[in-house]
Amino acid sequence: MNSSNAGTHRPHAPASLLVASLLAVAMSAHAQDLSPPLAQTFPVAPAVAAANPAAPLGADIAGLLEHARSTNPAFAAQRAETAAARERIASAGALPDPNVQVELMDFTNEMRGGGTTLVPGRVGETRYRFIQPLPGWGKRDLQSRTAAAKAEQAAAGLDAAWLDLAMTIKQAWLRYYAADREAALARESLALLGGLEEATLARYRQGLAPQQAVLRAQREITSQRLAQVGIEQRRRGAAAALNGLLARAPHAPLAAPAEPPALPAALDLPGLVERARSRNPALAADERGIEAARLERERTWADRYPDYSIGLTNNRPRGEDQSWDLMFEVMIPLQQSARRAREREAAHMLTAADAKREATGARLAGELGAAWANYTSSQESQRLIRATLLPQAQATRDATRAAFETGRADFDAVLETERQLVDTRMSQLQSEVEARMALFEIEKLVGEAL
Repeated sequence: MNSSNAGTHRPHAPASLLVASLLAVAMSAHAQDLSPPLAQTFPVAPAVAAANPAAPLGADIAGLLEHARSTNPAFAAQRAETAAARERIASAGALPDPNVQVELMDFTNEMRGGGTTLVPGRVGETRYRFIQPLPGWGKRDLQSRTAAAKAEQAAAGLDAAWLDLAMTIKQAWLRYYAADREAALARESLALLGGLEEATLARYRQGLAPQQAVLRAQREITSQRLAQVGIEQRRRGAAAALNGLLARAPHAPLAAPAEPPALPAALDLPGLVERARSRNPALAADERGIEAARLERERTWADRYPDYSIGLTNNRPRGEDQSWDLMFEVMIPLQQSARRAREREAAHMLTAADAKREATGARLAGELGAAWANYTSSQESQRLIRATLLPQAQATRDATRAAFETGRADFDAVLETERQLVDTRMSQLQSEVEARMALFEIEKLVGEAL
């Protein structure tokens, strides 16, 4: 109700003055909180605000992500596995360990007379042999390149795991934010109902309202308090989920959520699909998987060629001069059926890796299209609620309250318009939450913040 209406009703009873003052306060709060410019458009902004070092944990998403990167145990495990894959590169192309043999010839000393012994130098002849296996030409390089491709695949998988974790944290924080905003709306609604109860009691004492109106107001207040219990339970559950993702105790304190950044006004679907194809880490991991499978197939083909060994032997007959022998050994690839089976296996693995990449690309395109549709519809719902439904609900509530003050409307009509206004504001909050959920999904699929 505006100031002119308040002035018009000053001659009425004190109950009317109370209703008018409460209405003025409520209208100013509505105007400050839920009436942004109807034609306002927002530039494309990051979905995660820049981290504020002074902001307490829980106030924004950026601080939560920074904390989770170093504390989440599942991500730490994946990070360690990726580091292990990098360490395999150096070992994959290394030479096999050499072998050293000590051979005791005529250890019974029957040729020279004497007793049996296992002491080198006291037998008929002692031979010291050094053998170094040598993989076939090019095999070590293929093994190193295969390990490098698998390390790159693991690194891309780590990026994909982080995007999944980041989206989970964003969604948990958004549920925390939504419950906090619901609690604020419930408190405001409870305050308005309290004002209506006082006004109804005043009118009842003057004989202008039935007792049923007072009882109805008190019942609505009790129902609203019960709703607040459920909202607070959801808020605590969302906070516990956030703390779990941060490896904190479920009851660890979190700051009240701050207002998130503005949503992008519009998103270009073809551009998003192109960005997803070039930046999505899951697709990059599949591409590295194809490279690793191709190199593995080439390494399997290289097994058709033999491996080698070289050996150097030092012969030390007891009581005679020592001599040296050089040995060259070649592995004969006779087990052709086993090798052909491994070659076919490698070829099938390459086909599977290529098909997996195609499946990932198709899945990304479908999920991106669905998320974009959800985002677009939620944004449109928000615009309709903000521009049409919310002003209509506010105007209806104001008109009904004015009629209630003059006795032209009963309490049930006022209560119904209040409920419709609260439902409209809750619908607006729900549309915002759905739009942000869709945006988080798009960011995960694209591989970057929008």
